[in-house]
Amino acid sequence: MTLFSGAAAEFWMRWFHYFFGVMWIGHLYYFNFSQTPFMAEADAATKSIIFQKLAPHTMKWFRWGAMFTFLTGWLMIGHKMGNLGIPASSAWGTIILSGGIMGTLMFLNVWLIIWPNNKIMIENAGRVARGEAAIPGVADLGARSAIASRTNTLFSIPMLFFMAAASHLPLTLSPEKSLIPYWSFYAIIVGVIQLNAMKGKMGPLQKIGGTVHFGVLLTLILYFAMEFLAG
Repeated sequence: MTLFSGAAAEFWMRWFHYFFGVMWIGHLYYFNFSQTPFMAEADAATKSIIFQKLAPHTMKWFRWGAMFTFLTGWLMIGHKMGNLGIPASSAWGTIILSGGIMGTLMFLNVWLIIWPNNKIMIENAGRVARGEAAIPGVADLGARSAIASRTNTLFSIPMLFFMAAASHLPLTLSPEKSLIPYWSFYAIIVGVIQLNAMKGKMGPLQKIGGTVHFGVLLTLILYFAMEFLAG
């Protein structure tokens, strides 16, 4: 059967990538579009229950969705570049890597910032509920996690754009132009935003509307940079 043949390997990688991607980004959007506004209006008792009872489940599916989305995504990229011989400098390679790098930063933000901080916040909620002393600095951990989560929401917009554009947007790059200017510009813009996720402040990401607008703006900036610097 074709479905279980070697020719279907890419299909299965793509299907699992979609499955885990929906799980991951679905939870990311739930946190940012629904849970965060709710938590801002909830009382202390409700917040405690959310962290004790709901957060362990949502964070589990969130972080493991991120893990397997990351792995299957790079498996597909490796398959196309290694097995099929599509060069990284091609239009497809440039576009898919533009999305894949942001997806990788999002994955690292989940596992190195959002989950470690939320793990402590979950533990803190249990300790306070038992009448024990709160963990020092837990509010700062929550703020850092929130900035990283909003940054991931911002990154998700251009990331999804480039993932779709790689196969469905007929962009042609000029063989006479070097990709160094584009990738240098990309590294500066994306690097500054990522650095803010690690060390900076919420700024325009304070509101979800601002985050979405910033994400759309970043998408347009990177797309036009690709067109003018490499197209």
